[in-house]
Amino acid sequence: MTSPLSRRSLLKALACAGLAGAGFAVPVQAQTFPQAFSSFSVDVSALKAKGLGPYADFVGAVALDELQRSFADRLDPRGPRLVVRLTSVYLTPFPGGGGGSRWRGGDGGGDDTVEGEALAVGRRGEIFARHPMLAALSAHAPSVAPNEQGRTVAVTQHWVRWLRRQI
Repeated sequence: MTSPLSRRSLLKALACAGLAGAGFAVPVQAQTFPQAFSSFSVDVSALKAKGLGPYADFVGAVALDELQRSFADRLDPRGPRLVVRLTSVYLTPFPGGGGGSRWRGGDGGGDDTVEGEALAVGRRGEIFARHPMLAALSAHAPSVAPNEQGRTVAVTQHWVRWLRRQI
């Protein structure tokens, strides 16, 4: 008769082996991005599918403007297109954090986030490289005047600037 500990160990090992076979435990290899791009574009269709309409267009315009500014020195007509696909924008309902977490007596504050991915896309639509990314920025605005537009600009620019550092 086997002990409960060894039975658990066996079941855990089998479960892990099954997940590994399904591709869950295999780390994704980093893809090398080209150093120059022929053009930039922003895809906000995922945000529009969530019902964000004009707000999604605003986020896309901010991201495209920052892409052109941040990657201006990496333009080359021979390179692939840099396509940014933004999938999520979250503005915390608790901006203006006092510097401490609510667990340590502060008022909590919060982070605004943007999630998406960058794609290096060739002339025939082939994807050379993909870089998923989530960027968070502490929200600093008073709760009575939260300035959602300014916070959206700040977190979107932050996402693009981090992308510049990453690729």
